[in-house]
Amino acid sequence: MNGTVHVIGAGVAGLAAAVRLAGQGRRIFVHEGAGHAGGRCRSYFDSSLERRIDNGNHLVLSGNRAIADYLKALGAEDGLHGPADAGFPFIDLNTGERWTVRPDRGAVPWSIITGRGRIPGTRLREYLRGLRLARAGADATVRQCLGGPGRLFERFWEPLAVGVLNTPAETAAAEPLWPVLRETFGRGRAHCRPLIARVGLSEAFVDPALRYLSARGAEIGYNRRLKSLSFEGDRVTALRFGDADQPLDPADRIVLTVPAWQAAALLPDFAGPTTAHAIVNAHFRLPVAAAGAPLIGLVGGTAQWVFVRGDVASVTVSAADGLAEKGGPTIARLLWPEVCRALGG
Repeated sequence: MNGTVHVIGAGVAGLAAAVRLAGQGRRIFVHEGAGHAGGRCRSYFDSSLERRIDNGNHLVLSGNRAIADYLKALGAEDGLHGPADAGFPFIDLNTGERWTVRPDRGAVPWSIITGRGRIPGTRLREYLRGLRLARAGADATVRQCLGGPGRLFERFWEPLAVGVLNTPAETAAAEPLWPVLRETFGRGRAHCRPLIARVGLSEAFVDPALRYLSARGAEIGYNRRLKSLSFEGDRVTALRFGDADQPLDPADRIVLTVPAWQAAALLPDFAGPTTAHAIVNAHFRLPVAAAGAPLIGLVGGTAQWVFVRGDVASVTVSAADGLAEKGGPTIARLLWPEVCRALGG
């Protein structure tokens, strides 16, 4: 098959698809609607902070083999870094209690069974609810599977699920959470190390991919927003970009890596989800560089995770539809006191 593969979208999903196919010797054309690659996973210079920051905070667990394979193919394994050992510090903003979630070295959670590794105020039976995820049906929600008496839900299960799924626990599907736990916590501490971009998301995920694709002759067209597809029967014959059409040969193929709502507008029989929840990211420049862990989880407040790189603290709030409707100064006033408490004042 000698046709061109047209990848629609140059976010990380599109770049990953293009890299995989280019590595197989395929001819690649990536079409991106914006003037840059990376989508929501990129870095830029913020003139207010006078620092280079990430568009959104991204945490990778060392057990994520797909991302590891992607970076290995690019020769960019050193783009991520993190502590040598897995530990997730938390603070309860209501009580001031602090604790660290530290997975066991092996797959059996002996520290949970014996009690020495449990989160303050929790009991063994609360952890056993995690096994319900293995048999969760398609309609089961995170709260239905993991909720119940005790404090583990609010102190671990809910922050984890909302961060992974970007959906409130009351409506988030429980089924997709099981593979995450199985591939990370279920394999022991070495697979749970929290990793963040050493310099920035662009330097870690985007720039190496662009260099890889360029070296293999792939074309990347920016400011090429796909408006519609031309069909003859069930075959796409052209990509319509508004100002010009891109005719397709019978041997050409298309990979759509666009948001669900855009896919629904392009494909007449699209049956996937068409809505998503907002994620709010706030970035604060600190008086001095912060020491300690590169991230901390917060419960009992508005902020959910604080990421620290040098003298910049970045806050993530997932499933934040209500918060996203507020203005930037209001959001900053809500989050800054929580950042101060998380970082010890």
